[in-house]
Amino acid sequence: MKMLKRIFLSLIGLGLMVLLIIGSLIYSGTKKTPVENADTMIILGAQVRGNPAVPSAVLQERLDAAIPYLERNFTTQVIVTGGKGPDETSTEASVMADYLVKKGIAAERIKEESQSTNTKENLKNAKKMADLGKTVIVTSDFHLYRGLLLAKREDITASGLPAVSRSSATFKSYLRELIALPYGILFAW
Repeated sequence: MKMLKRIFLSLIGLGLMVLLIIGSLIYSGTKKTPVENADTMIILGAQVRGNPAVPSAVLQERLDAAIPYLERNFTTQVIVTGGKGPDETSTEASVMADYLVKKGIAAERIKEESQSTNTKENLKNAKKMADLGKTVIVTSDFHLYRGLLLAKREDITASGLPAVSRSSATFKSYLRELIALPYGILFAW
């Protein structure tokens, strides 16, 4: 009985240690800062809602984080990413492009990558669209560490711009990332 108790407590301790490490990696992504005068910005997609489609709260946070950077760095080109999910009426990329144009970003600066369904595909497809050069990746703060990890695996030289999460989905998103990050580290090659 003592042996089973030790094994059980050891497994709990190991699990807590893994959660602490993963949480620390996620947290480190929230503190990233982008390089100035990047050649390209990639804004990672998230769900759009309604008909006509509008950005979800999470996606709007990402777009709103990108706009001040784009206003300061007027030569940076933008690739917005994301296809059309089964519950969406438009591609994420087209909704993002419309939003940016309405906020004053010139349409000529924006390219739409509208085929992808996940972060790895976002980055891979964006890389096929242009010579990215110095790149800034914009995504939610909880997602930035994994986004930069996947960019590195695609040989994209990138810094990150975290969009601060304030939506009601933030807690759920952090929990999801606790699972998605280890999966990305182990399997998203």
